[in-house]
Amino acid sequence: VVKEKNRMGECPVWEERESALVYVDINSQKVCRWSPLTNEVQSVSVDARVGSVALRQCGGYVIALGTRFAFLDWDTQVVTTILELEQDKPHNRFNDGKVDPKGRFFAGTMAEETAPGVRARRQGALYTLFPDHSVIKQLDQVDISNGLDWSLDHRTFFHIDSLAYAVHAFSYDVHTGKIACPRLLYHLEKEEQMPDGMCIDAEGKLWVACIDGGRVIRIDPETGKRIQTVRLPTSRITSCCFGGKDYSEMYVTSAYDGLDETTLAKEPQAGEIFKITGLGVKGIPQHFYAA
Repeated sequence: VVKEKNRMGECPVWEERESALVYVDINSQKVCRWSPLTNEVQSVSVDARVGSVALRQCGGYVIALGTRFAFLDWDTQVVTTILELEQDKPHNRFNDGKVDPKGRFFAGTMAEETAPGVRARRQGALYTLFPDHSVIKQLDQVDISNGLDWSLDHRTFFHIDSLAYAVHAFSYDVHTGKIACPRLLYHLEKEEQMPDGMCIDAEGKLWVACIDGGRVIRIDPETGKRIQTVRLPTSRITSCCFGGKDYSEMYVTSAYDGLDETTLAKEPQAGEIFKITGLGVKGIPQHFYAA
């Protein structure tokens, strides 16, 4: 549905108040907004790689870029830094993020490659930005902090560390925002490749984007089993979210960075954004950062 190609499209968020899909292109350092009504993509350039974007209650967005949390005012394109983190880790940057049911913004970091295939291990962390702008570190020694969401009863937090090739579940205290007691929920099969972004549906099942696996998979957190696979026309599938007027459509982002010329010729839709319909299940609205 979005033909404008992204180097590293990520973190799609359906914004009901604009009837639009908001997302980032990490490597182009842009926050983007696509309107299905006009088919127009608007974007705001920022000064660092931007890993995630989330809706703000009072309008505009909260973003995680470089190693800082910031607000983005869409109309003025002004970025206001809230807090700098990890200044001792020059190769780190923020990656995926999402707002919890109480309006706190969770986002994690990762080490960038210093050369092709070379990356310092366990340099990342997972942080929570509270509405009063205070921050706590939830996890340490993470490789690539990625997809995240909460169970419908708000008692479980789901998180992906991509290089573990797995989805983990944590007990979640919605009152304090703290996570605890990690357990393995699902380990990806070889052909599914590496897990990236993730979202939950209205039945409490998880959808995981498989980067280099060219698919999204649906997992039942109760049984830890994969129950559905949807293949897409390009391999570097990065994230997914539900949207549309009744949240019955799934939007899926992809990337073309990391593909060689031969693969790009075979995958002309790499970097585009796709819409999956007819899944027979709906999503739930995104939460707003409460400040």
